[in-house]
Amino acid sequence: MRKKYLVALDQGTTSSRAVVFTLAGELVASASQEFAQIYPQPGWVEHQPEDILRSQLASLKEAVANANIAPESIAAIGIANQRETTLVWDKNTGECVHNAIVWQCRRSAPYVDRLKSEGLDSDVRQRTGLVPDAYFSATKLQWLMEEGGLRARAERGELLFGTVDSFLAWHLVEGHPRVTDATNAARTMLFNLHTQSWDDDLLRLFGIPAQLLPRVVDTAEVIGLLRNDILGVSIPVAALAGDQHAALFGQRCVGHGMVKNTYGTGCFMLMNIGDAFRLSDNGLLTTLAWRIGGKPVFALEGSVFVAGAVVQWLRDELGLINKASETETLAMSVVDNGGVYLVPAFAGMGAPYWDMRARGTLVGVTRGTTRGHLVRAALESIAYQSNDLMRAMAADAGHVPASLRVDGGASANAFLMQFQADIMGVPVVRPRVVESTALGAAMLAGIAVGACEMPAENAADAGARVFTPNMDNKTRQEHLTGWSRAVDAARHWANHDAQ
Repeated sequence: MRKKYLVALDQGTTSSRAVVFTLAGELVASASQEFAQIYPQPGWVEHQPEDILRSQLASLKEAVANANIAPESIAAIGIANQRETTLVWDKNTGECVHNAIVWQCRRSAPYVDRLKSEGLDSDVRQRTGLVPDAYFSATKLQWLMEEGGLRARAERGELLFGTVDSFLAWHLVEGHPRVTDATNAARTMLFNLHTQSWDDDLLRLFGIPAQLLPRVVDTAEVIGLLRNDILGVSIPVAALAGDQHAALFGQRCVGHGMVKNTYGTGCFMLMNIGDAFRLSDNGLLTTLAWRIGGKPVFALEGSVFVAGAVVQWLRDELGLINKASETETLAMSVVDNGGVYLVPAFAGMGAPYWDMRARGTLVGVTRGTTRGHLVRAALESIAYQSNDLMRAMAADAGHVPASLRVDGGASANAFLMQFQADIMGVPVVRPRVVESTALGAAMLAGIAVGACEMPAENAADAGARVFTPNMDNKTRQEHLTGWSRAVDAARHWANHDAQ
């Protein structure tokens, strides 16, 4: 049967998705399932590994059924995943020996403090491109070794570590391959970007037994065949990529200086900086964009820890909305934010602040503050945090990027996208197909099996909606000054709490 389709598994922080595309990148069908978030203590976040696997398998089967296609017509499957989330499982049974420690989890912050107090953070950054933080996998894995009681079993070679891509590959692909791709490896704080390999010095520094680690493969590479019992046919699994790297590729940001921002649970902005490694002077990370044919392409990245998650917070914890789509109407029901600013530092603050102990702060509330003001402040907080990243990138690049390409769930919110353009002062470009993460994973898989070619830089522009800035400079500066004061309050609170 003629191969006409590509499938992407998009395993995210709060849900697992599967999307079917044509070889030309047209969306055919999709399916998704949410799963539970576990908060054992304040600042701790976990997932049940079984939930990740179950929801991803169910979404795959449902998406293929919704597309009404024969599994035999699928040319390849690509996997994109939430990054840094840390899993350890028994190498014989595949059963995890602890819940997944999610990228948002701050339990390992004391390990980072110790690293910094010993003056080792600069060396880690030079090797990995990362600003040491509890966000990354290394200290999560270190915590599992030292406080999770797993060291003895790890040293006996009984256990395997992996990020979510590796976990899914082991369970879904015939022969249980022990692999991760270079983009995911680059988010562990154990991978040397210069040598493109695990770093023995970092393994010693964090006390990680080397036998835990998977083999690092290219982002676009056939790692094996999907288990025959899943869809009834063996299909090449031909790409692994961290979700933000897949989105950069899906947005066709293949040219130097091109920037995308993904609005998911967190918010992640990446700029393609080409084939030369360099560090940021403005609090950004250096990471891999992708590695194809053994050749790495690098990116600068800024991370907002809480973006779409603030909308979930409005819905689930405060009960201010019933569904996310209500936020657009509520935000537009008031003429402005009424002087209210929300800094959603529920898990600390990422780039360019890197403040692990910042906490969520709501300021400017008066008796006249309404539900609309609070919802508007929440949406605006996403745009403000993204603007902080764009300003840092512009400083590193020496120029303001010509535009910002956007994707992810919250990019569907027209109020937010217009406010984003206004507060940044640059056009915001939203592609017709906003499933950029899934599309990138599918395209990478297609390239690996020869069904697709490398995209052109302007390929994502057809049918895109462009949000053009229309806010005057005086108003923009007033908004940014208010945001800056609110951030100072959030950080002041955290510093007091740490004393």
